[in-house]
Order: sequence, then structure tokens, then C-alpha cells
Amino acid sequence: MSDASYRDAIFSTPLDRVASFSFDERVVACFPDMIRRSVPGYGQILAMLGLIARRHLRHGGHVYDLGCSLGAGGLALAGRLSPDAFRYTGVDLSPAMVARARQTLADECPEHAMTVLEGDIRILDYRPSGMIMLNFTLQFLAPEERDAVIARLYDALEPGGVLVLSEKIKADDEQDNAWLVERYHDFKRANGYSELEISQKRNALENVLVPDTLTAHHTRLARAGFPRSLTWFQHLNFASLIAFKA
Repeated sequence: MSDASYRDAIFSTPLDRVASFSFDERVVACFPDMIRRSVPGYGQILAMLGLIARRHLRHGGHVYDLGCSLGAGGLALAGRLSPDAFRYTGVDLSPAMVARARQTLADECPEHAMTVLEGDIRILDYRPSGMIMLNFTLQFLAPEERDAVIARLYDALEPGGVLVLSEKIKADDEQDNAWLVERYHDFKRANGYSELEISQKRNALENVLVPDTLTAHHTRLARAGFPRSLTWFQHLNFASLIAFKA
């Protein structure tokens, strides 16, 4: 990448008032380190995206990457697929993310057809697509807005298309959920986060990231029209689903 990436230390010092989490310039600067140390299984999910596209995307088909952040999903596809195999559109609401993603994709895969737009996935004018990736994005929308977004993505998919949906989740059972959360905090401690960082980030994300259960996700996908969906990956309280359009 052309710009340096830094270690995530945003919540390492006491704050008088922890602001709500946002994808600003500070987060962009340390995002690769943040997501590597904060999202169990993120690398494995990325590694599978190209394989999923090879199996389900027709040659030359269009792919959306919604909430694309720094374009890691696009890089994953470009690593597996030839330049003529797909056309990619990344979309993100953060201007800082969009600027970095554009530069990264231009530097790393200049032969591929890669576009990054600054936009709101709730109101985007979608083009027909064979694959849509929604990785750790829906969870940042208000719960009452999620059904409408998934319904719009179903409509945008071509017959035979797939939606890959990755999310932080909560368990149906309270005791199971508490165990998953505790082990997730252990995961973060093992990756070098302090108790202060864990606590302050949790407070900053409260009411910003509101997770659903896997049952709620599958129910929503069925309600939107998908005849079949399955959970293909889970690591602690992070999961990825795939939904198939007939």
C-alpha cells in the first residue's frame, strides 16, 4: 500500500468521554491492524471470497463490495481471478476509506476493472450483479433499516447470484452468548489489547454496532426472497453466511 498502516492504539489512553465509533482518518490509518486483531477469522473469510466467486460468478460478471473499507475484498478477488473475469465496485460511506481503497486497488491490481464509490448502501442505485459482498457492514445500520437493504440486494442480484454476508453475531441463548463474548475478549487480550482498550472500544460501539442472531439473519434473507442460505463460517461470535438467488 502507498500509505503506511499503523498499530491500533485509538483506545489505549483514558478518554474523558468516549465518542461513538466512526470510520474517520484515525481509524483508516490503523484499520488493517485493527481488523486483524479484532475480527476472528477475517483472513479466512477474505481467502474464500475468490473461491466463492470462481464457483458462482459468471465470467465477466459484476461484483459489489458494500462497506468495502480499504478494498480488501477486491484484492481477494483479484488474487484469484483474471482481469477479464469480473468487474468490481466497492462502496463505502467514509471519504477517508474510499480515498485509501482507490489508491490501494490502483497500486495493487491496475489491470483489473476496479471502481470505488463514496455512497450510502441504503439508497444506492444498484446495477444487476452476480455477486454481492456485505462484510461486517449491515451491523452498523439501524436494525429497522436492515430488511429493506437486504431486499434491495436481492432485487439487484441476477438469477443464480449470491450474497455473502459476514457479521458479528449474538447467540440465541444468553449463557451461550456470554461465553462467546468472554472468549472474544480473551482473543483480543491475546492479540495485545489492554483491559482499558477493550472496555473503551466496547463503550464506543454501544448502539453503533448492534448484532443480530444467526436465526434473525437467515429469517431476514428468506423474507427478502432468498430460497436458500447457510452459515458457511463461524469463529466465536463472528460468522459469514451465503444466500443463493434462484
